[in-house]
Amino acid sequence: MQRITFIGGGNMARSLIGGLVASGNDAGAIHVAEPNADARDKLESEFGVTTHADNDDAARNADIVVLAVKPQVLPGVCEALGPVLTESHALVISIAAGIRTDQIEHWLGHEAAIVRVMPNTPSLIGAGANGLFANARVDDDGRRRTQSILDASGICEWVGDESLMDTVTGISGSAPAYFFLMVEALEDAAAANGLDRESARRLAAQTCYGAGRMMMESGEAPAELRRRVTSPNGTTQAALDSFAADDLRTVVAHAVNAARKRGGELAAANDD
Repeated sequence: MQRITFIGGGNMARSLIGGLVASGNDAGAIHVAEPNADARDKLESEFGVTTHADNDDAARNADIVVLAVKPQVLPGVCEALGPVLTESHALVISIAAGIRTDQIEHWLGHEAAIVRVMPNTPSLIGAGANGLFANARVDDDGRRRTQSILDASGICEWVGDESLMDTVTGISGSAPAYFFLMVEALEDAAAANGLDRESARRLAAQTCYGAGRMMMESGEAPAELRRRVTSPNGTTQAALDSFAADDLRTVVAHAVNAARKRGGELAAANDD
């Protein structure tokens, strides 16, 4: 296994590291830069990886460097790592939201093979949806190596135009919160109609889980699955008619566009 270095040992990095180790990869080839001593100790004891307090020490001689830090600190991290990565020519994978590949390349100070990833929080339990974009310097092997890391966290979908990563943010990166909000709303509606909240939450959450599984495993279009559970003049039809009257599709489109627009604004805020 090639040497993989994670810059940052937070939740998303931990989920990827855990997936790599669980799938049989050599923990000794995984290095993590993490400033918090307690976090370093936990990473070492839980996964058997090598940790470092210093980013340069961790990244030196790495074949792949995963940037897993907050977007606001990424410019300084990249500028400091630039000289080390210039020597190693490592493949760079960024999971920082709203940061473009050309910005990372600018901060590193040299041309680099960079993959930008938009993960989502279900990646923490291996059920994530990752959107990926590779710049022109990433070859087929670089794509394969990237996917071998991300596969442990869920599905991967590559996009050919980086501007579409903001759309990915709107439909998967931010979207878990939409479903959490839907469950909240279902729980509130059930409580207003006399059902206790714990039962309402369990029923609504399991329904979301089951519907998602059914769609993934059947391979059917959501419109077809919706049609099959909707009897004419039945209860489901009454609910769907209410959604249509309130123009649910427009509400969703506005939400996705708002997230997409904000993603572009976050990237623009980091332009020099």
